[in-house]
Amino acid sequence: MSSTLWHGRFAGGPSEALQALNDSLPFDRRMFREDIAGSRAHVRMLCDVGLLTDIERDTVVAALDTVEQEIESETFEFAINDEDIHTAVERRVTELEPAGAKMHTGRSRNDQVATDVRLWTRGAIDEVVELIVRIQRTLLASAEAAGDAYLPGYTHLQHAQPVALSHHLLAHGWALARDVDRLTDARRRVDVSALGAGALAGSSLPLDPEKTAEYLGFAGVFENSLDGVSDRDFGAETLFALALLGVHLSRIGEELILWASSEFAFVELDDGFSTGSSMMPQKKNPDIAELARGKAGRLVGHLTGFLTTLKGLPLTYNKDMQEDKEPLFDAVDTVRLTLLALDGMISTIRFRTDRMAEVASSPYAAATDLAEWLVASGMPFRQAHAVVGEIVRKALAGGGSLSDLVAADDQLGPEAAALLEPGISVTRRTTRGGGSPAAVVDQLIRFRARLDG
Repeated sequence: MSSTLWHGRFAGGPSEALQALNDSLPFDRRMFREDIAGSRAHVRMLCDVGLLTDIERDTVVAALDTVEQEIESETFEFAINDEDIHTAVERRVTELEPAGAKMHTGRSRNDQVATDVRLWTRGAIDEVVELIVRIQRTLLASAEAAGDAYLPGYTHLQHAQPVALSHHLLAHGWALARDVDRLTDARRRVDVSALGAGALAGSSLPLDPEKTAEYLGFAGVFENSLDGVSDRDFGAETLFALALLGVHLSRIGEELILWASSEFAFVELDDGFSTGSSMMPQKKNPDIAELARGKAGRLVGHLTGFLTTLKGLPLTYNKDMQEDKEPLFDAVDTVRLTLLALDGMISTIRFRTDRMAEVASSPYAAATDLAEWLVASGMPFRQAHAVVGEIVRKALAGGGSLSDLVAADDQLGPEAAALLEPGISVTRRTTRGGGSPAAVVDQLIRFRARLDG
């Protein structure tokens, strides 16, 4: 067997340095199923158009099946000159069946690898979406179990207005729903076969790219052979969707970190989803949440790095494009593991709703309710805001309790002061998508329908 797929053009073999830099087998071998599936489809198409006999097709497909079984069972012996998974599979198929030498007819590794990566990415997106929906269902279950529990809502990490705990949990669920939308939309552009584009210009042979795409279950076929082999938009777009998903998971992680702190004490972590300290026996650390926060930087880095790789490439294929796989593989692995770990953390967490209610029951959290009470009586909002702001300033300056000052005010009075009682303010945000337990009932229905649809 010759040392490379291009040995005919060169008098000698590649240097060790070139081979070490050029070889992608250590990371692209994970695409063996996709590579073999693509070869099966290509071989079937070659037979359809008369470039292989039925016997050659069947024997090569059988050899491909054998190679797949060998790799799956870890009995496949990779050779030193197998620079990538495509070389390894073709070498072994040809060893098993001489007709394997015809397997690459009308095909370049350029359109082959583009199709392999698309196949792999399509499957990866489906798996990630399934895991996102899983954690959404966990958030839904926690929201349904929360009942009328409430906690402070925050802006600028300062107490703002109280909201139902279920409302807060569903906020993360809706953000993840957009991640599902983005990945699903990106999948449409992933779902295009590049086989038949050849090295860059198509082929003089009577290939049938539509048939190959049909065999592989692709929804579409490349429109331009130059674009077909050089397009990595789908990889960048998938990396973007994964990076933004990572940002959303990071935000969940950050809140859990805060909530688990002694200062917040809103949640108690399950022992199985937290760690301790090697020195301080009292510690229970939210490592999963911290890693979710930290992994987001890794995902953003993959996207930024890959876009930088692509930005200066002329048409068509350049070896720089080999850099598409490692960031994509690692991004999917990172997101998959983070989703699983966070899902376990959230599903086992204990919400300290008594502590949440205690912190959320400050009368100052109902200041907006006082202003809106005045508005309902006919006062312009800016005037109402000023009236309430003046009373808040007096209370904070030691002029009396907020409740007493409101009750004594001619424009407010005892009826308005009743709005400051614990648990009252949270019930008043009843508009669609609002934070009251009553408003969340409809939101739960919509969110459940989204997941079940």
